[in-house]
Amino acid sequence: MNVLLWVLQALLAVAFVVVGAMKILRSRERLASVFGWVADFPDVVVKGTGVLDALVGFGLVLPGATDIAPGLVPWAAIGGIALAGGGTVVHLRRSETSQAGGNLLWIALLLVIAWGRFGPYSF
Repeated sequence: MNVLLWVLQALLAVAFVVVGAMKILRSRERLASVFGWVADFPDVVVKGTGVLDALVGFGLVLPGATDIAPGLVPWAAIGGIALAGGGTVVHLRRSETSQAGGNLLWIALLLVIAWGRFGPYSF
């Protein structure tokens, strides 16, 4: 189970960091072609969620890999759940049910990480 948790952490970390980097580095116009919701929010919110996404991604792996404050890993998963939960609400309000379903999958995987790292497979 520990290996499964590490695999999930690594995959979700890459996804969060890539999405975060896109939100931080791309122009508003390029982002709007990928993320339709960008048009509904100010730039500071889009960039802010990008920073939070990247922090979650790094938080899922770095504390456990470096053995510096590994107890932060499940808290990073909780932060990712909060971000994905907010994204789910935004997608549902925009009638984007497929994107909301994708966020629910992320939430389920992050819940597994939080459960495992808070509980029987903590560091």
